[in-house]
Amino acid sequence: VYSRPGCHLCEAFIEELVPLCRGRAQLVVEDVDRNPAWQAAYGLRIPVLCAGGREICAVTVDPGAVRAALAC
Repeated sequence: VYSRPGCHLCEAFIEELVPLCRGRAQLVVEDVDRNPAWQAAYGLRIPVLCAGGREICAVTVDPGAVRAALAC
């Protein structure tokens, strides 16, 4: 998850993801501002969930997309 510290949308996004991923995948939260490439790619369009090098969903959790990504 590309996120930003203190972002309430990011916190809610992660909170919603945890039960979907529990026991199926490990969530890693990255500070988008830590890497200039991430900042250029995502800027203010955060949070963003990526897996396997592709974007799964952004700003709001898409449970269907998350489940589909976990099924791979």
